[in-house]
Amino acid sequence: MIVLKATQEKILSVLQSVAGIVERRHTLPILANVLIRKTGAQLQLTTSDLEIQIRTTAELDGDAGDFTTTVGARKLIDILRSMPSDQTVSLESAQNKLILKGGKSRFTLQTLPAEDFPLVQEAANFGPAFSVPQKVLKALLNQVSFAMAVHDIRYYLNGILFVAEGNQLSLVATDGHRLAFSSATLDVEVPKQEVILPRKTVLEMQRLLSDKEGAIEMQFAGNQAKFSFEGMEFVTKLVEGKFPDYNRVIPKNHKNIILLGRVPLLASLQRTAILTSEKFKGVRLNIEPGTLRVASNNAEQEEAVDELDIDYGGESIEIGFNVTYLIDALANMNQDMVKIELADSNSSALLTIPDDAAFKYVVMPMRI
Repeated sequence: MIVLKATQEKILSVLQSVAGIVERRHTLPILANVLIRKTGAQLQLTTSDLEIQIRTTAELDGDAGDFTTTVGARKLIDILRSMPSDQTVSLESAQNKLILKGGKSRFTLQTLPAEDFPLVQEAANFGPAFSVPQKVLKALLNQVSFAMAVHDIRYYLNGILFVAEGNQLSLVATDGHRLAFSSATLDVEVPKQEVILPRKTVLEMQRLLSDKEGAIEMQFAGNQAKFSFEGMEFVTKLVEGKFPDYNRVIPKNHKNIILLGRVPLLASLQRTAILTSEKFKGVRLNIEPGTLRVASNNAEQEEAVDELDIDYGGESIEIGFNVTYLIDALANMNQDMVKIELADSNSSALLTIPDDAAFKYVVMPMRI
């Protein structure tokens, strides 16, 4: 039976959409495989790592009929990548093996039985579905994901908090040293739901989401989240635990406010970062009426100083920061101007976009 037949480009794109979560080495060998299920003319591809499951439905030619098997996902992708993009490729089943043919090439691949593939058991009680345009969710993820923790023992920090309430969807990430918050308006009113999406899920969503207007539908359950978009269904386990109260972390009423160009500030920080010490990455900001001075030094007694003219008439403040935390935030914004609010040299700073309450970034100072 010819399971599918299409151009290399088309098959590869469908396969790559589900294969991002597949680990090359796994305690369960079948998890390195993709589950192929053909029903009539419709083809379903499913992958899983026991935490996340991605399924896509595609129309790829071939013989009509019912067929199901699993085959190594990465091998299939590696073989397809080695072929020309306009070449017609077919996948045929023969005696518990799959034969991939393209031009004069032929590859015989071992399969494992489909009934052994561990599908994720979907939660029975998902909350109400709601949707936002893909590009909105992608932008929200990009604005906060850099602040997620990596391998923190406080496992609830290794992900992003999703809060849907009323007609607002808010995303929050923190690693304990900084916090990023971003929100968007929903078309519908939803009851309050809070879930923590794991880091791997966030990175995979960022890879899959496009800048299209097309909607992505979301549903949350006690221990699962489900996303549906463009013929794809994405089910993921959630991180259990209590996320910190982000509203208490976001400073209110800081009295010293600086408005300045995002790009010049980013460039100044990138220059001074070159001479920070590898370990601490610290820069000093000296803020005085009319001037912002950025300075760094390192163990070799080298020093960098950079000055920017600013429209500021408040108190003089000297404050230290991990320069990477500032660069991350500025590099993930795309607005022209940035607003920095400060209280004193020991309090956290708040970075926002002028006239836009949807994005907030809090960064703790460091002693230098």
